[in-house]
Amino acid sequence: MGLIIRGATVRGTTCDVRVDGDRITDVARTVARQSGDEEIDAGGGALIPGLHDHHIHLRAWAASTESVFVGPSVLSGEPDLGAALREAGTGPDGWVRAVGYHESVAGSLDRDILDGLAPDRPVRVQHRSGILWMLNSPALELVGAEDDLSAGIERSADGRASGRLWRMDDWLADRLARSSQTGDRVVRRSDWFRSAVVALSRIAAARGVTGWTDATPHRDETETALLFEASASGSIRQRLHLMQPLDAEPEDQIGGRPGPVKVLLDDMTLPTLEWLSGVVSDAHRRQRAVAVHCVTTSQLTLAVSAFECCAGQPPAQTESERESDRIEHGAVIPDGFLPLIADQGLTVVTQPNFVYERGDDYLSEVEGGELQDLWRARSLIAAGVPLAAGTDAPFGSPDPWLAVRSSIRRQTRSGSTLNGRELLEWSSALGLWLGDALSPAVPREVSPGQRGDLVLLGTILPEALDGQDPVDVRVTVIKGEVAFAAD
Repeated sequence: MGLIIRGATVRGTTCDVRVDGDRITDVARTVARQSGDEEIDAGGGALIPGLHDHHIHLRAWAASTESVFVGPSVLSGEPDLGAALREAGTGPDGWVRAVGYHESVAGSLDRDILDGLAPDRPVRVQHRSGILWMLNSPALELVGAEDDLSAGIERSADGRASGRLWRMDDWLADRLARSSQTGDRVVRRSDWFRSAVVALSRIAAARGVTGWTDATPHRDETETALLFEASASGSIRQRLHLMQPLDAEPEDQIGGRPGPVKVLLDDMTLPTLEWLSGVVSDAHRRQRAVAVHCVTTSQLTLAVSAFECCAGQPPAQTESERESDRIEHGAVIPDGFLPLIADQGLTVVTQPNFVYERGDDYLSEVEGGELQDLWRARSLIAAGVPLAAGTDAPFGSPDPWLAVRSSIRRQTRSGSTLNGRELLEWSSALGLWLGDALSPAVPREVSPGQRGDLVLLGTILPEALDGQDPVDVRVTVIKGEVAFAAD
């Protein structure tokens, strides 16, 4: 039993497409029907390969569904922030969880400011960068931050915890789990996570997303096993690729191997070049790629230097068996780095949606000479750098079509242009999402032998991208099966 999509527009030509199992088996003007085949009338709509989001954070995205958004696109000033926190519902742990905060809303937050805004319930607010949590006094008391001497717990001059926790996600998650296990009420986070991710899978399928690469840096073994289980059972419809630690077992469904080794860099705690080079070298010896988080010039300098130190590894005869090393984000890339990144064959996985979502803040905060280095696209491709894209959800919008439009317009929320020389033609912008997990910068095509992951749009390209309305995704096919149908 196969699936036939009739009357679709594929690369400007009307044709039928047949999918059997996991693969496209025929693309022709007319495809013969066989007994038991399912048919879909495309009505002339565009049929394209399914979109792969090459950089998301499933745990944080799931958590954001029970959070209140407090970013600058919806709030302005302390009164707005206070009202949002006081009116917000609490999650299963009894806390108010707020996400997406930026200083342009109400300045820098600490425990005293949060106590004044929402004193009666434990509150934690995440900065939109993902590196900082800000807690009020009830929250600090519940997690025992005052008596903990961890370096990431910021303190004021008198030694008192300020309420600002830097890169303390794992510590905070552990303390939250402990504080939730009171009396006979135990929060079953694994059950919650499973159901939340299944819901996200449905949302993503409705947007034409057929694959995910999860870039969560400190995912524990329980969470990894849960994701594989949900994927194997079909609860998660998307093809799933997980960045995993160096010692991970080869359990990844895609290619039978773990995803890249994620290295998270922070300007406040940058490792030595020797350390990072050692990580890259060890990964290469195990035929693993390395994905380095780079959002500043300092981080990019260290990453490129480490890859340069390891040039030539692994031996050439095994290079084809390993994914390419990756620069995640590449938010700031000065001109001089373009040939270095290209010569080392590094893939840059960018987030063009931030041009729209954060562009106005960049225009007001970043010096003019540095604006040309932000969120490059066209210049990277011109330099021969393999380029792909991810949404960075939930730190960015999980809608890849917003990112595609941002790539071809380079406009901010206010309509200003950010680094317009980096805009892409629509085909190149869409192509950033058409690679598979192992070759993110190589767009797939609708042709025999390709994976049976397809998206049928209600119109043809590029008309689907011209307006402001949501892109009309009619049908999403994953592994040869309909995962979403608009009707």
